[in-house]
Amino acid sequence: MDGTYIEREGAANAPFYLPQGDECDLFAAAHANTLPVLLKGPTGCGKTRFVAHMAARLGRPLYTVACHDDLSAADLIGRYLLKGGETVWVDGPLTRAVREGAICYLDEVVEARKDVTVVLHPLTDDRRILPIDRTGEELEAAPGFMLVASYNPGYQNILKTLKPSTRQRFVALDFDFPAAAEEERIVAQESGLDPARCKPLVRLAGKLRGLKGQDLEEGVSTRLVVYTATLIAQGMPVERAIRAAMVEPLTDDEDIKRGLLDLVTAVFG
Repeated sequence: MDGTYIEREGAANAPFYLPQGDECDLFAAAHANTLPVLLKGPTGCGKTRFVAHMAARLGRPLYTVACHDDLSAADLIGRYLLKGGETVWVDGPLTRAVREGAICYLDEVVEARKDVTVVLHPLTDDRRILPIDRTGEELEAAPGFMLVASYNPGYQNILKTLKPSTRQRFVALDFDFPAAAEEERIVAQESGLDPARCKPLVRLAGKLRGLKGQDLEEGVSTRLVVYTATLIAQGMPVERAIRAAMVEPLTDDEDIKRGLLDLVTAVFG
C-alpha cells in the first residue's frame, strides 16, 4: 500500500494513536477485504486504543467485549429475556455487530470460555455467517463487519491459549511498547504533562519492564505511565504519583515495592 488509507466520517475525532509501523494500513486492508484480525501484545501497550482509532477512521461502529472466565457464547450472541411479561429475544454484542456491519472487538479472547471460539469459526472464514441456534437464524455478516480479537502471549498458560485451528483464521498483528521517543510523545499527548518531564518517566518504565519475569509478572504498561504523568500534571508530587500509578499496581509484595522505589530514586535522584 502507499502508506495511506481511506478516512471517513469521524476520522477527525478519532482517539489519538501514534502508529509504530504499517499497522494502520494492514488493518485497513484487512477491513476492506473482510479479513479478521488478531492483535498480540502485552497489557497496556495500546491494542484497545488502536482498535478504537481505526474504527473511527474507517467510520464503523465499534462493540468492545472484555472477555473473562464466565463469558459464554450466549453472552456474545444473545438470549431470551422477560420484558413486560413477555419473553423476547435480545441480541448480544456480536450479533448486533454482524447485523449492523460494525467492528466487534474481543479483548483478551483467551480468557473466555471455550464455546466462544467455536461460535467465531464460521465468522472467520469465507462463509461469514453467525448461526443462532435459539432462534433458528443464520445471519450473514453485513458489509463492513469485522471481527478483531486480542490477547497477551506473555501471560498465557497451558490452559488458556488459542488453538492453531483458531489462530490460523486471523491476520495477526504483533504489538509491543513504543520506542522511548515515541512513548514520550504519547505520554505527553495523553496526560498534558510537559514532554521534558515525561522523559524520565518513560526511562523508569523501561527499567521496570526489564524486571518482568524476575521480580514482576508484568512490566509497567504505557497506560500506567500516562496515569502517572496525569497525576503529576495535576500537581501531585512526582514520587507519590509514581508510587500510586507505577509501583502499587505492579505488586503487593512489600520487599519488591521497596526495591522498585529504590529504582525510582536511582532514576530521579
